[in-house]
Amino acid sequence: MVKLRKVTALALSLLLTGAVLAGCGKGNQQQTGSGGEQGGQSQEQRTLNVVMGLGEEEWQVMREKIFPKFEQENNVKINAYQVEASQVVQQLEAMKNAGKMEIDLITQDNMHLPVLVNKGLVEDLTEYKHLIPDTAIPGVVQVGEFGGKTYFLPYRPNVEINYYNEAKFNEYGLQPPKTWDELLQVAKTFHEKEGVGKVGLKLNMAGDMVIQIVEFIYQAGGDPLKLNDEGSVKAFNFLKELYPYLNPDSAKADWNTTNRFIAQDSFYLAANWPFGVGIIVRDGGKKEIKAYGGWSGPVKAAKLLGGESIAIPVGAPNKDLALKFAEYLMSKEVQETLAAELAWPSYRTDAYAKVEDWQKPYFEAINEAMKNAVPRPPVLYWDELNKAITDAFREIVLEGKDTKATLDKYAEVVRQAAAKYGE
Repeated sequence: MVKLRKVTALALSLLLTGAVLAGCGKGNQQQTGSGGEQGGQSQEQRTLNVVMGLGEEEWQVMREKIFPKFEQENNVKINAYQVEASQVVQQLEAMKNAGKMEIDLITQDNMHLPVLVNKGLVEDLTEYKHLIPDTAIPGVVQVGEFGGKTYFLPYRPNVEINYYNEAKFNEYGLQPPKTWDELLQVAKTFHEKEGVGKVGLKLNMAGDMVIQIVEFIYQAGGDPLKLNDEGSVKAFNFLKELYPYLNPDSAKADWNTTNRFIAQDSFYLAANWPFGVGIIVRDGGKKEIKAYGGWSGPVKAAKLLGGESIAIPVGAPNKDLALKFAEYLMSKEVQETLAAELAWPSYRTDAYAKVEDWQKPYFEAINEAMKNAVPRPPVLYWDELNKAITDAFREIVLEGKDTKATLDKYAEVVRQAAAKYGE
């Protein structure tokens, strides 16, 4: 999901060889190598072409703190390219069809993994599963497995944490909610005391919203692939009850704007990705903003696992070097640097030694949320499911239509989508 999560300040896309990419879109190379033949490197220096989707600050950390060591130790130059997750499949498919794969390694949003496997675009890495350390979180490893085989290696898991304004909670004698009942009561109290809702959800009628709705469905014991079961009905009924007490900015809240709404005190409570810790607390100086793992529903606590995994495209020209780079990205050293510099959660349980003291409570919140994280359903019809959930929310919560009847209608839409893909 995620992306569910990128600060995409760069408007870059893949540009390798014109013959291969003709008709696939043009853009500018985000080359992040540390400088060609510097340091007396020989003419035998190899090149590793890597595709990632990162924000400007993330690219800076990669350029300055991650890539150089690998380049120097392996006499290699890393050419890294910015390609958004939704475009990766198109780019790889074009290269495969042309019989000229130019990419050695990709890091891809977990929401797009099934289609890469279904189209035969990534290598089966089962024989290299031993590269994954024992300290890996099991659920994160499972994200990369399809049909009993390993196609993706863990790299960057992600899960939303719940930010709250401790000063405002203390002012009204409130505690961060741990159940749906407490969440509703907190929302009502803020609405009554301040004259406007201060609890925020991402209700922007886009993918951000679907992530949160799916979490509510799981928390009630429901199945989003069925959509009209008892748990799904409970989730939508609760959202209908909660909605009048939410902050109006919820309609504009996404992975980016939510940080601003929290920092500007529009939201006293809202969930967002962990990169917000650096923006809100470190850069914004909002030390009163704390975080925890979130609430439970009637059945359980649940968070949707987002993030990215590593894959090697079929036909990659430097597979051996790509595997070595994948192992480097999974290393404790790199994972600790990414956690300390970017507040990235780690797939390793032993990778937080470099985290500063002020960051530690937020990483405790991340680890708490990660314990309850479940992968997004690995289905090929996610886009259709996404639309069905969005339309159901609009009709039930915004238009006040009957919950069960509406979910029955969209459950049939989902069933037909699954049948279309043979699932």
